[in-house]
Amino acid sequence: MADVTFRIWRGDAQRAGFQDYRSEVTSGMVVLDVVLEIQQAQANDLAVRWNCKAGKCGSCSAEINGMPKLMCMTRLSSLPLNKPVLVEPMRAFPLIKDLVTDVSWNFQVKKDIKPFRPRKPDLPDGAWRMAQADVDRVQEFRKCIECYLCQDVCHVLRNHHLYDRYAGPRYFVHDAALEMHPLDDQNRIRNIRNQQGIGYCNITKCCTKVCPAGIQITDNAIIPLKERLVDEFYDPLTKLFRIFRSAGF
Repeated sequence: MADVTFRIWRGDAQRAGFQDYRSEVTSGMVVLDVVLEIQQAQANDLAVRWNCKAGKCGSCSAEINGMPKLMCMTRLSSLPLNKPVLVEPMRAFPLIKDLVTDVSWNFQVKKDIKPFRPRKPDLPDGAWRMAQADVDRVQEFRKCIECYLCQDVCHVLRNHHLYDRYAGPRYFVHDAALEMHPLDDQNRIRNIRNQQGIGYCNITKCCTKVCPAGIQITDNAIIPLKERLVDEFYDPLTKLFRIFRSAGF
């Protein structure tokens, strides 16, 4: 058992700052355990969002010692406890109170993405013919728990605040899950380029680094989408084909 200082962000959009709390910690505890103990014993008005405490709901996203993490999945044994543990809300979204941020912008982005639309069946009995590899490829993207840590760490949103022209890595994962689905027949590439602004991503892989679900966001979602975009708009043979097709050849 050890007595540790936790420096927690308190306040709202008008006035906020860090406040120190001392708490005894034991082996096996995670950051969320301590935050809830502080809420119960020292700060009953501390606002914190959480739900499953199992790393599956994405509710308890925060920044711990400056790194976007799930509080329920961050063990104290992984942190240096000889100095204050900093716990603050995600910086990419408006602060509501204490550790709770307004992530509603993300839901609006999702509404603008074309939904899944199945192609016509391949077989007379109404069934489809698919390769197992194509089915397996999209399963990784369905592990997303919408914690928005990838959105929080992305510099395009965090530092440049381009909310009106950039969807962020979470929704490029969603796009990839739809675009690479073997049954989907929608084309979202134009929207991914123009409305969602995938060109702003310079593939630093910071989103991949913080993903608690282990999704290879950059390598398996963003880069393949960028490749499709290049094929669609910048490949010289494709452009030549369009010219001949529009001319009626």
